[in-house]
Amino acid sequence: MTLAAYTPRSLPESLNGLFQLALDLRWTWHHGTDELWRALDSDIWDTTRNAWLVLNSVSGERLEELAADPDFQQRYREQIHAHQAFTEADTWYSTDCPGDLGEGVAYFCMEYGLSESLPLYSGGLGVLAGDFLKASSDLGAPVMAVGLLYQQGYFRQAISTDGEQLEFYPYNDPTMLPVSPLRDADDQWVRVIVPFPGRHVRLRAWKAQVGRCELLLLDSNDPRNEPGDRGITSELYTGDPEKRLQQEMVLGIGGWRLLEQLGKSPSLCHLNEGHCALALIERAFSWQDDHESDFQTARTATRATNLFTTHTSVASGFDHFSRSLLRLYLTPWLEGRDLNVDQLLALGSQPSSPDNQSTDLKLNMALLALNMSGRFNGVSRIHQKVTQTIFQAFFPRWPAEDIPADYVTNGIHTPSWDSPESDAIWTRACGKDRWRRPLQSTCPMTDIADEELWEMRRLERARLIAYLRRRLASQHCEQNPGNNHEAACGLLLDHETLTLGFARRFTEYKRPDLLLKDQERLLKLLASRDRPIQIVLAGKAHPYDLPGKDIIRRWKAFSRRQDVEGKVVFIEDYDLGVANQLIQGVDVWLNCPRHPWEACGTSGMKVLVNGGLNLSQYDGWWAEAWNPDVGWAIGPGATFDELSGSNNHDHDLSDMEQLFDLLENEVIPGFYDVDSEGIPRNWVGRMRASMDQLTAAYSANRMVREYVEQFYLPMAEMGNRRSPETARELIGEYGEISRHWSRLRFNSFNTSEDSGSQTFTVEVYLDGIDEQRIAVELVAEDSEHGPRTISAMQMKHPLGGSPHTYLYECTVPSRPEGHYTPRLRVRDERLNLPLENPAILWLR
Repeated sequence: MTLAAYTPRSLPESLNGLFQLALDLRWTWHHGTDELWRALDSDIWDTTRNAWLVLNSVSGERLEELAADPDFQQRYREQIHAHQAFTEADTWYSTDCPGDLGEGVAYFCMEYGLSESLPLYSGGLGVLAGDFLKASSDLGAPVMAVGLLYQQGYFRQAISTDGEQLEFYPYNDPTMLPVSPLRDADDQWVRVIVPFPGRHVRLRAWKAQVGRCELLLLDSNDPRNEPGDRGITSELYTGDPEKRLQQEMVLGIGGWRLLEQLGKSPSLCHLNEGHCALALIERAFSWQDDHESDFQTARTATRATNLFTTHTSVASGFDHFSRSLLRLYLTPWLEGRDLNVDQLLALGSQPSSPDNQSTDLKLNMALLALNMSGRFNGVSRIHQKVTQTIFQAFFPRWPAEDIPADYVTNGIHTPSWDSPESDAIWTRACGKDRWRRPLQSTCPMTDIADEELWEMRRLERARLIAYLRRRLASQHCEQNPGNNHEAACGLLLDHETLTLGFARRFTEYKRPDLLLKDQERLLKLLASRDRPIQIVLAGKAHPYDLPGKDIIRRWKAFSRRQDVEGKVVFIEDYDLGVANQLIQGVDVWLNCPRHPWEACGTSGMKVLVNGGLNLSQYDGWWAEAWNPDVGWAIGPGATFDELSGSNNHDHDLSDMEQLFDLLENEVIPGFYDVDSEGIPRNWVGRMRASMDQLTAAYSANRMVREYVEQFYLPMAEMGNRRSPETARELIGEYGEISRHWSRLRFNSFNTSEDSGSQTFTVEVYLDGIDEQRIAVELVAEDSEHGPRTISAMQMKHPLGGSPHTYLYECTVPSRPEGHYTPRLRVRDERLNLPLENPAILWLR
């Protein structure tokens, strides 16, 4: 489908290229055009950072002035040429990437955090998705993203005089957002239809250009829809399960239909969380129609190229929908298909459920995504273990260690988060195009002097203080000054004082109140004359999270104490714009979630490029990144097994003690330990080590390349082998195996010992299954006698006197009796096992 150009207003002919520049969100991280937008309307640009809004707000008279301004015309032509050069330049994917992703990757997510000017996000999941798209653009990875265009998005926050969080939901006028309607070759607005009970819901389609990538967005606010349906895409993360299911239908079903309607046939589908799981069902239906097949064959054929990424750390975090709700809403969609609601429930419910007809059975969207995918992953090394534990119940009799959850540690799009000062330093050290090509694990700054790094930090901190004062003024600090007007308005914040930052969602498991658990100790730190500290806080609690709101209230009350005012400030309405300022200016980023609940925790990655240091829980990415040279860790060396079942209260007290000990004995003294030139050499050494060792390693540049090389390319290759004929063959073959599986058994199990080794033999009855399709393994769990081992047992020969029975043998290091046990599982390199077939049989 050819799309018509979108031009909502006329421009002087010599400035027509401003449309293209304003509708490409590359300006959110590439700042070459900043002066163009500031020249059009500096007030709107500096306030909103929305180039599209600037272009649509500027007067025609001002545009004519600029069209006649030679200096502006010169800058304009330079940026037009730079943009053209960017779009036509070779990329990592086009020149260095081995393999082919065909028509690319469809990436589905419930939220996208690209810019504060496009408020389609609530927190870390959306920011990760936005950074993923930006890095994909830089590297040329062929990604097309699908999401929802919310009329209100996530809520806006204010704090009352009593410290209570207030929520507001201003309307997002889509014509003022940096998106454009998708129009077909006949200049008709592209619309998608999704069947609902008794009616069809019409979805309008929009496009946000993200450099080389497209973000396609669906919006139900079509005047021809019923009033209730127009509000389906009103707000992000509604608490109403019925509306939540409606949104996930629009995103999953409508999203895949939009791709088809546009003539796009992506080679892979990547789900960022389970909210989008219905897209995989719709994708299978599309394949089924194209190949005149049944659903199970379509599922088998398509799942090899479906990837499911989860960021969830507790099973209760997954979306669940009741059978009655599913029957109401999904029956029209499933009508005429060889898949009904009960069969869909079976795909998305725990295998050990006693009765799939139970009226209280619910559809787990994460499990539905899992059962439709060829691979799945967590987002850090620790989160891999968490994911294996969460999904263990869905792999009956499989140990958690054998559940095939991979991981790709998240990363951040570094050019979106670097300060002007750090950008200049990095350009000198690593080159201008450093983030658009693969970097080595380190990017050495040996030519950058300590004095330059420290001056960078001083300038960044000073800019943050100036921003905080403007922001506090916009929060009407003068109307509720408490004890001290100057303190309330940030005038007591100091450019040379150690500045700690904490900004994220306020909820109990993130423990934003850990410092408040010993207020007397905190007060002593804040009262120090010779080694002062100041703390900047920001964050929202979900409207239904009462404990999270209470933490905000307690921090606000603490900050208004007479002996604290001016040293602790809370910035309202946390968004990407606030985050960007904070991570550029703070000296130390605090993060203290309850272990192991932090899936990854990318906020701390954002300070790396700017020379900020992390003081964080040894969890998520920090458990991989930390060493004593780059920052400080709470509970260093803690393992998932040690802490996953520990008492929360004891854990909190211990971590609080460590946090204060680190602040008192290492962080604060280190910052103020300066030499005769006023430079804290050891602190700057940590900055240098952190920037060198971690910035590239925890960038979205590295993350996207890992997804392409370790997931997309091998999955595409497997998908190419999953032809309709192969899919039908697998269905038939594994249907036959399933019919025989219950009759498989072990007949005998014997051992003999010789010089520190043991030889085990086992007789296995396979009931006619081809022995090439069965793996026989000898398993020993981790113990004081050695690590966990899985040893393949070799088939020696069939037993002539017992049909379908075989003798297997294996020699292993000696362990006490009972440490080794044999098991049977499916063996087939055409499948990802045990994800695609979890059948397993143990001797005991």
